[in-house]
Amino acid sequence: MPIKSFRGKIDDGNIDTISLHTNDGSTGYRIVKFQLFPVDPQQEHVNIVHVTSILEPVPTTTDFSNQTLLAAALWTQDNSTNAYPEDLTVIFDNTTFNQDIYISNNDKLSSSGQPINYYLELEVVKLDLNENTVATLKDIRNIEAEYL
Repeated sequence: MPIKSFRGKIDDGNIDTISLHTNDGSTGYRIVKFQLFPVDPQQEHVNIVHVTSILEPVPTTTDFSNQTLLAAALWTQDNSTNAYPEDLTVIFDNTTFNQDIYISNNDKLSSSGQPINYYLELEVVKLDLNENTVATLKDIRNIEAEYL
């Protein structure tokens, strides 16, 4: 199946929207790659980056029981005298979705808040009517559960 890629820079405390919705919902997507890269390698970072299926506040923690969480990444980098090397941890779900997704960034270390670059690859999947209905209903349930 074809792969669609997205890349961008997201500031601390912000959310990017990846527009994926279609009129009939027959196109689905799965995350196949998610990577982070610092904007300024001379700065210290502790970036928490989430990919979610509904618009949520910028995270301060990561909760894998959150059913709207599609991917989470943690980038840490310390350029102090300790000179800890950078570290990247990425986890993503094998969930198929057919609506817009949201990428958020929280730099928990610096008071100035560091932006981070992201790169995301999605596998394009053709959905039959049943798969389309399941993916759409799951998003509707998650939105309703979020606002109850």
